[in-house]
Amino acid sequence: ASMFYEVSTRTSSSFAAAMARLGGAVLSFSEATSSVQKGESLADSVQTMSCYADVVVLRHPQPGAVELAAKHCRRPVINAGDGVGEHPTQALLDIFTIREELGTVNGMTITMVGDLKHGRTVHSLACLLTQYRVSLRYVAPPSLCMPPTVRAFVASRGTKQVRPSQPSLEAIETWVGQSEPSTASTMALLTLQEEFESIEEALPDTDVLYMTRIQKERFGSTQEYEACFGQFILTPHIMTRAKKKMVVMHPMPRVNEISVEVDSDPRAAYFRQAENGMYIRMALLATVLGRF
Repeated sequence: ASMFYEVSTRTSSSFAAAMARLGGAVLSFSEATSSVQKGESLADSVQTMSCYADVVVLRHPQPGAVELAAKHCRRPVINAGDGVGEHPTQALLDIFTIREELGTVNGMTITMVGDLKHGRTVHSLACLLTQYRVSLRYVAPPSLCMPPTVRAFVASRGTKQVRPSQPSLEAIETWVGQSEPSTASTMALLTLQEEFESIEEALPDTDVLYMTRIQKERFGSTQEYEACFGQFILTPHIMTRAKKKMVVMHPMPRVNEISVEVDSDPRAAYFRQAENGMYIRMALLATVLGRF
C-alpha cells in the first residue's frame, strides 16, 4: 500500500516501479479522496490499508508519524519521509550512488548545501554516513543549519564534522588541559570547527557535493523564505573549482540551486541517483517481504 500524505514524484514513483518489477501490485491511498477527509485517524487508516496489502509505504508531514503508525500496523511499514524528520530510504540510495560513482564511501569528504534544517534527506544521510570513515561539511544560511540533534548524534559516533564556528582558543586549551576530557567537551571539539559561507569555499576538497533546495513549504512566511532563497546556486563556473572526479548529488526536486547547464557535466549524478532509488527500493521490498 502506497500512503502519501505529502506530495511526491521520485519516492512514490520509484516504489511503484520497484513493486511492479518485482511482480507485485500497488494499492494507492490518497488523503484527498479517502476517509481522512471524514476525520479518520492515521492509525485507523494504516490498519485498514494493512488488511489489503503485505507492506505499507508511508509518507506523512508529522515527524515521528511513521514510527507511530508502525505500532498500529500488523504489516511492515517503510518510512517514505516524515516531515522534517527522516527519509531513510533516500539515505540508502544515496550511499549506493556514492559507491557506484566513486567506488567507495570511506575516506570521502561530503559537503551538504542548502536547507539543512528542514531537509529530512540530509538528516538521514548524515546519520547513516557515521557507518563509514568520512568527513562532513555543512554550507547553509545561519537560520537553516543542521539540527543540533543530528550534529550531536554524528559527533557521538566520531565522524568529523565541519560546520559554523571555529572553536575558541580557550575551548581548545580547556579540552587539552583535561586529563580525562568529558563527553560534552569532546563533542564540542568535534562539532565546532570552521565555517563555510559559500560553495566555493568548501568545494576544492569535496568528493561529494550534496545540494538541497530551500523548502518553501516549511516556512512560516514568504518573507522568511525569500530571505534564504537563492543564496547557494551551483553553476558551471563554480564547477571549474571542483575535483575532476567529484560528484554532484541532489535528492530532488530542484528549484534553482543547480543551474540546468550543470546537467551536461559528467559529474552531475542526480538523475542517476534518482534511477538508483528504484533499484534500492526493489532490494528493500524484496528483503522486507522475505524474498532474499
